[in-house]
This record gives sequence, structure tokens and C-alpha cells, in this order.
Amino acid sequence: MSGPRFQPVRTVRAYERIVEQIEHAVESGELRPGERLPSERDLMVQFSVSRSTVREALRVLQARGMVRSRPGDPHGAEVLPFTPAALHKSMTTLARVDELSLAELVQFRMVLEGAAYLLAARLHTPSQLAEMDAAIARMRAAEGEEEFGAADVDFHDAVARASGNKLIQICSDVVRSIVVNLIADKIRAPELRARSIAHHEEALAAVRAGDGPLAARLARQALSDFYSPYLPEGALGVLLEEAAGEEAAGGA
Repeated sequence: MSGPRFQPVRTVRAYERIVEQIEHAVESGELRPGERLPSERDLMVQFSVSRSTVREALRVLQARGMVRSRPGDPHGAEVLPFTPAALHKSMTTLARVDELSLAELVQFRMVLEGAAYLLAARLHTPSQLAEMDAAIARMRAAEGEEEFGAADVDFHDAVARASGNKLIQICSDVVRSIVVNLIADKIRAPELRARSIAHHEEALAAVRAGDGPLAARLARQALSDFYSPYLPEGALGVLLEEAAGEEAAGGA
């Protein structure tokens, strides 16, 4: 049979249309964080739907982290500022149902870390370098695993901030926490402390010297050394080869 080929259509429920319109208003800036939606009664009138339909739409928006809603609130639901919580939840779910493998998550983290160090080497401020120095000092002085881990996170957060890229900051935080949680029961941190501190010091020296390619390679190598025992052989090799190639090109 010749002629155009059409796709099956999906029935769209009324609450989904409400969600779409409110999301668009938030994304376009018509509704800003801290502002409130109309009351449930006003939404019922504006959308010409029942109270249960309005409440279902508000439930979906709240689950997505876009609004804070209480049934019957006369002031209407509050529009919330963006947080990485929804992204964290989605990626965690994908990892738990095996849609994202540990290898894929670590590869993504290597890409993010490499980019963060590359930018940080160019864009860092003296105060950001001081934050990184202080984090390493806390790692050395840490007495317990929790204290050491918190200082390590502080170091990576400082590097991400020094990159000047908010997407790198958000994604790095989300991916790092998911990866660590997935293998938390396998990590033997005391055996890795000295090597981890040495890696951080080497990468920081490269950032301080403004050598982005070297800092990126060291960061990726550190992640490979740490996570390779938990991954299939060769899972991270291509990223290490790419980092080495970038560094060679930069020095040419």
C-alpha cells in the first residue's frame, strides 16, 4: 500500500495537559521559583476539569520536583527552584533496574571529571585553589571513613565549581553519589587513602600550573585505578587513551 505512513496516536489524559501547560509556564519564565499557582478551585475553573484531575496534575508536578503542594491549600502550590534531586532519582532508578551499568556510569564520570579539571585549570580563582588545598588537608587529617569521604567530596565539588559550568557541577555530584552507593559495600577505603591523596595532590598541582590536559588525564587515571577492580576488563581504556592523546596534542 502506497501513501503516507502514520503512527499510532496516544490518548492524552486531561491531567497530562495541565502538567504540560504548567511546565511550559515554569520553563518559559512566566512562573518563577517562589511564586504560587492559582488555588485548586481557580485551576478547576481555568482548565474546566474536576478537582481530582487538578490534584493528579499537582501530584505529578510535585513528584518531578517542580512544585510543593498541599491538598486544599488556599494559596496554591509553590513553584520550586531547580534542584538535581529529580535527576538523581531518575539516574538511580535506571542504574537499579540495570538500564545503566556501573561501567557506563563510571565512564560518564570520567568524561565529566576530565572536563571539570580542564576548565578548572584555566578558570580557577585563588580562593578555589585554597578550597582544594583545605580539602586535601582534611583528607590527610581524617580519622574515620566518613570524615575522609566528606573531605574527598569537598575536593571534587571545589574542582567542579572552579570549572564555572553549572551542568558539570550538577551532573558530577549526581553521578558520583550514585556510583559510590552502588559499590559502597565493596570499598576498602583504608587501603586506598594514601594513593587517593597522592592522586588529588598531583591533579591539583596540574590545575595550579594551568595544565588542563595533564590535570584531566590524572583525574581520569585516578578514577580508572579506583574503579577498574569492579568493572569488566578494558571498560575504561578508551577514555584513558583519549586523555593521553589530548595531552600529547596540547603539548605539541
